Amino acid sequence: MPKVLIIDDDVDIVEAMKVILESKNYDVAIARSGEEGLKKTKESKPDLIILDVMMESMDKGFDVARNLKKDERHKDIPILMLTAIKEKTGLGFEKEAGDPDWLPVDGYCEKPLKPNELISKVEALLGKK
Repeated sequence: MPKVLIIDDDVDIVEAMKVILESKNYDVAIARSGEEGLKKTKESKPDLIILDVMMESMDKGFDVARNLKKDERHKDIPILMLTAIKEKTGLGFEKEAGDPDWLPVDGYCEKPLKPNELISKVEALLGKK
């Protein structure tokens, strides 16, 4: 059973993602802050991390992603970044996720999430498609 760590401080979104992922037989752990997410990654080495951009600060998710990708033990864990940046600012991601000069992540989803899109992205990043 693949392990997915969700790092997000939005209780409602986290619970919705947890239900969706568990219905597809994923083992889901939750961290409600960037620091807790880094700690849980070190403790359990998940197969995939779903990471929100805006938590304690506007860009905390970017800091967490950079820290994980710099660490030899965790650099190969795929990161799916969640963002409401477009909704909140009108700006979108103009470069592709995975470009190390732009975002240190492997994919992204815009909030609000659609269940099928979440599953599709997770499966693609875990190599199931």
